[in-house]
Amino acid sequence: MTKKEEQFSFTSENLKKAKKFIEMYPKDKEGSAVMPLLYLVQEQCGWVPESAMRYVADMLNIPHIRVYEVANFYTMYNLKPVGKYLIQVCRTTPCWLCSSEEVLNTFKKKLGINIGETTKDNLFTLKEVECLGACVNAPVVQINNNFYENLTSKKVEDIITELSSK
Repeated sequence: MTKKEEQFSFTSENLKKAKKFIEMYPKDKEGSAVMPLLYLVQEQCGWVPESAMRYVADMLNIPHIRVYEVANFYTMYNLKPVGKYLIQVCRTTPCWLCSSEEVLNTFKKKLGINIGETTKDNLFTLKEVECLGACVNAPVVQINNNFYENLTSKKVEDIITELSSK
């Protein structure tokens, strides 16, 4: 999907997956499948557009606002397009104590963006998140589905160089 809002529908493969998620819940409780369906939308589009939220609500026979509330509450859903690489910097206490501020500042400086922004080439989006669950190896960053631990400014620079060349 482009940045322009378009009508959303699942691919045939994702529609099958969506139906399986819905079947996991008791009759009249299908609305509980909202989170896995939103995640499926995000896998398909890279983000969760409003048209997809309406589509999911209609599929689950629940009010549109319920889907919108879930999508807005959880930070795991991207409500606007993100770059090819979504960089999520953990900012909780263990990471902060181990210099996550330095890691974040290196990303900002090297990429020329702030939190919530995407590089002009749509390659990187920088996001701040709560605990990524790898406190023992702080500071930690998640880029797409990969975790990078025990980070330093030098390691961040190497990661950016490597991802930029792909």
